[in-house]
Amino acid sequence: MNARILFVTGTNTDVGKTVATAAVASAALRAGLKVAVLKPGQTGVTADEPGDTAEVVRLAGELTYRELVRYPEPLAPDTAARRSGRPYLSPAEVVAEVAGLAAGHDLVLVEGAGGLLVRYDDEGRTLADQARAVLDAGLPVEILLVASAGLGTLNIVALTAEALAARELPLTGVLVGSWPADPGLAERCNLADLPRSAGAPLLGALPERAGRAEDFAALALASLAPELGGTWNAEHFAHSHRPE
Repeated sequence: MNARILFVTGTNTDVGKTVATAAVASAALRAGLKVAVLKPGQTGVTADEPGDTAEVVRLAGELTYRELVRYPEPLAPDTAARRSGRPYLSPAEVVAEVAGLAAGHDLVLVEGAGGLLVRYDDEGRTLADQARAVLDAGLPVEILLVASAGLGTLNIVALTAEALAARELPLTGVLVGSWPADPGLAERCNLADLPRSAGAPLLGALPERAGRAEDFAALALASLAPELGGTWNAEHFAHSHRPE
């Protein structure tokens, strides 16, 4: 099995995980790869509404997509499941789905809900537990951390990196999910500080409102580092935004 399996998590909710997932998928599709996207737990969306996988398809193009559970209220998955009376999601279900997708695709993207340690069931199991279960099943796993650009992000990045290290889960790098059009001092300094806090490289910066771009495929390539299929250069980007 040669598939790359990339779990996409965030420092928090609304940091741009879905657009980041779409950007990585778009770059891979443009390179001629077979791509699958899995959303283990979707919250805050009713049965008739489009979820995050639909947004990835809208932005990236035709690919395989799966969603394992859906809960209507915009809450943490375990709380949303409990309130809806619907079953919790187990890591074993994620392992089975990822393994099936990996058998027929070059890249499998698994987009989490909220941050790394948001609970999915009444036993407190998280996206980290899902990723660990996939790794323990003998499949290759990488973690991509999507972070905000501004003040306060360094602490959450460092905490997430420590949680990953404690579980022996490999952090491939950090991606800024929404780079502002007019970055301030904190954002500019964070270009150097984010990789230090993460202990992993900065692998791109998606501009704010990237999901509204006229040519999303071109934007994705320009915003992602080569490790994610793009042409973005961290050194050049940091130099062009160096603090005064």
